[in-house]
Amino acid sequence: MRWETWPPCTCGIHVAFSVADTVADAIVELRSNLPASNFAHLIVFFSPKYEPTEVVNGLNKAFPNTPFSGCTTSGEITPAGIRSGGIQVIAFEDARFRFVSAVVENASSSGVEDASHVARRLKAQISSLGGVHDKFGLLLTDGLANHEETLVAAVNWALGDIQLIGGSAGDDLRFKDAALIHNCGAVRDAAILMLVETDVPFHAFKTQNFDPTPIKLVITACDAERRIVHEFNAEPAALEYANAIGLIPNDLGPFSFASHPLVVKVGNDYYCRSIRNMNPDGSLSFFCAIDVGLVLTIARPTDLTEATEAKLAEVDELLHGTQMIVGFDCILRRLDAENRQMGNRIEKIYKRHKVVGFHTYGEQYNAMHLNQTLTGIAFGAP
Repeated sequence: MRWETWPPCTCGIHVAFSVADTVADAIVELRSNLPASNFAHLIVFFSPKYEPTEVVNGLNKAFPNTPFSGCTTSGEITPAGIRSGGIQVIAFEDARFRFVSAVVENASSSGVEDASHVARRLKAQISSLGGVHDKFGLLLTDGLANHEETLVAAVNWALGDIQLIGGSAGDDLRFKDAALIHNCGAVRDAAILMLVETDVPFHAFKTQNFDPTPIKLVITACDAERRIVHEFNAEPAALEYANAIGLIPNDLGPFSFASHPLVVKVGNDYYCRSIRNMNPDGSLSFFCAIDVGLVLTIARPTDLTEATEAKLAEVDELLHGTQMIVGFDCILRRLDAENRQMGNRIEKIYKRHKVVGFHTYGEQYNAMHLNQTLTGIAFGAP
């Protein structure tokens, strides 16, 4: 399906979405709802119900000689609203956009060194094209590889003053098999970096909604490599966390993790270190890097809709009107909105500000890997 309610976009970005049962039917619908323009790149976000290799083959057949990048999701943000179980293509016209892209393989082992090398190579490549317009970076990572922090830091360092935005692939909260796709194949334990040059005005942003409380939890035992916390304050992790938020361990789950986030102070700001799931032994798995001695603070969410509307209105003013936003929205924000019966309000905000994207296992913003945040790149009128 394609949107019918948004004003025509003059910034050279087109969006199509399908919830067809098969990849073949979905690709046919997507192709029919996109113009016959020449595209510089396609960005594809799709439900894990679709086999990634089939998606790759279908895109190569329907869009021959058009590069693409994409990943599996934990839900899609579409022109029709917040959805699950579909496939979305965001197509960038080559009249206004230049893309260079590459895969960073083996993210959990040699990823840091490779990421710096890939970023430097792509930066040189896009500079050699002779363009004079502004550039930004988009990074898609495997949300189950557990090395986003080091990858993001390495890429950001290599890019210098080029802003970096992105998200971590998900798999509908199954935590088993997130996947990325790039041109000729599907990859795992990897990342995809895209550098983009455009004459379209753009603005990178992030927004979050929580205030710290006085309650502290210190990690006293953990498996840092696997991001599993065994103890807080020398007590079993799930029990200590549950006590801190007024629940019992058996009541813990995605909604309680979303409603009672843990944050860490970096400089003068706080960033989420969100819990992914509780394990049978009472330990807690995290979406972000953790280590012994890290002091986490229980946070209290503020109004999600107010914070989101305020930030997107600010971006709209900066661009003198937003034509499109490619957004990377933490799945925990979606769960928290649903838990607080704010889902419809958030959906209306996203549709009003023309947000498209996906629900992630983590978000990237320059040098930071984040949780429970919306990051995005907004485009204005050229």
